[in-house]
Amino acid sequence: QVQLVESGGGLVQAGGSLRLSCVVSMSVFNFNSMGWYRQAPGKQREWVAQISRNGATTHVDSVKGRFAISRDTAKNTVYLQMNGLRSDDTAVYYCNADRGNSYWGRGTQVTVSS
Repeated sequence: QVQLVESGGGLVQAGGSLRLSCVVSMSVFNFNSMGWYRQAPGKQREWVAQISRNGATTHVDSVKGRFAISRDTAKNTVYLQMNGLRSDDTAVYYCNADRGNSYWGRGTQVTVSS
């Protein structure tokens, strides 16, 4: 059974940093990709970043240069390092794992105060 558990969210001032973690219940190599999405109040969920099985990473334009996705394969963990946080980064952040079927964590709240 695939389980994803996010952590690391919180309240931070604009310009600050947070690192989100997503622990998955099996090796990350079981998935085609893993990624982070976010959903702000009243908005649709949007894709933020992805790391493929081979380690290649991509990020949405709005976070390039500020956020970075990475992983620790020995710990079955994917990270999202977020620097230079802005108020419009406020959202619930969700971890996703895809292998044809898509799996989601419950999310972690990130709130950026201006």
